[in-house]
Amino acid sequence: MRDVLLALVGTLLLTISAKIQIPFWPVPMTMQTYVVLVLGMAYGWRLAGATMLLYLAQGAFGLPVFAGTPEKGLGLAYMMGPTGGYLLGFVAAAVVMGWLAERGFDRSFARAAFAMTIGHAIVFAFGFAWLASLIGVNKAWIGGVAPFWSATLFKTLLGLVSLPLAWKLLAKLK
Repeated sequence: MRDVLLALVGTLLLTISAKIQIPFWPVPMTMQTYVVLVLGMAYGWRLAGATMLLYLAQGAFGLPVFAGTPEKGLGLAYMMGPTGGYLLGFVAAAVVMGWLAERGFDRSFARAAFAMTIGHAIVFAFGFAWLASLIGVNKAWIGGVAPFWSATLFKTLLGLVSLPLAWKLLAKLK
């Protein structure tokens, strides 16, 4: 029951983070990757992966959980659009982050920073590959990766600061 509650809370946090949009070019920046990485490290690989899959299932069934929904569409049609690869990357990144955390990568600043860098790279790799198949490699890099380096650095630092708080909250739920 605890894990079900945590997964639901995780999808709620992901939904809220998708709706927090900071004006950015070429698309608004959201806080989703921050939540994905912190949940991954706080939940462990199994629960983090299940939470991401639940989030994607909610979106696939037409709930307005993603950035820009319902304005930019809903369900599988939205998921097959330009952000589809990033959404799949959330699952892979959360699982890898959880796996790394279970091996102690969340216990020091340097190792957590390294892990979060890997997590961001996974999201970008999935997103870039998907976007490149839709609009070409050059446009995918220019519009889907390059503009987000500073935002990625900010979200990594925020994740490093907030990870100990996530652990404290989870400890209280045990």
